[in-house]
Amino acid sequence: MNHITKIGCAVLALGAISSSAHSHADTLLGVYAGGQMWAMETEGAFASNNDLATFNYDDERNGSYYLAVEHFVPLIPNVKVIQTSMDTNGDTNLSGEFNFGGQDYAINTSLRTDLSLTTTDYILYYEILDNDVVSIDVGINAKNIDGEISVLDEQSNSASDASFSGYVPMVYSRAEVGLPFTSWSVFAEGSYLSFDDHTISDMQAAIEYRAIDSLALNLNFQLGYRSMNIELDDLDSINTELDFSGVFAGVEFHF
Repeated sequence: MNHITKIGCAVLALGAISSSAHSHADTLLGVYAGGQMWAMETEGAFASNNDLATFNYDDERNGSYYLAVEHFVPLIPNVKVIQTSMDTNGDTNLSGEFNFGGQDYAINTSLRTDLSLTTTDYILYYEILDNDVVSIDVGINAKNIDGEISVLDEQSNSASDASFSGYVPMVYSRAEVGLPFTSWSVFAEGSYLSFDDHTISDMQAAIEYRAIDSLALNLNFQLGYRSMNIELDDLDSINTELDFSGVFAGVEFHF
């Protein structure tokens, strides 16, 4: 937390220095709204103790939606909210003992799992650089992780489930580079945290095409790749090592 606090202070200072340097920032208020369809592949393991069981997950399509508001007021950060669904299911044949939701499962038990996971990012950020070629944003992110996992013994039909929820502070950044004399650009965006035995990263990179560029509305199409890693140690008595990754297609409106 001390490290993140120092970064937050540095962001404030940089924001103050750069607030007068924007060449094409929104004059009064800019709103960005977008959505992405994510072809998500899942790998990983979980348990109620340190003996994690690895499951084979189905590939799924999930959605992500975001809204950002940028303004002209110095020192006050811009705001962005992102919500992402990561629902999937899988199965495994246990190679070791497994405990979940207060129930023990023996070796060679065939299990089915349903994973319902939603993350909501509450981001405060500053535009460090914003011109016709390069834009750079930095800030902090309070990521809310809200999940529910159920496990079913396919032979005995015995089941157990558990839910977990919490906020995780993260460092946030975004960089975009426009290709000169074209309607194309590339961007990378991500949040990261590592402390104690928790490691969480959420990274994406994409190409973007501006289909409409007018004073009233910009319309952009995106094609990219996103990867999210969630390693939790005893969050509501749940331990996880989960990786979500895959290609996404998106659309963004700028008013």
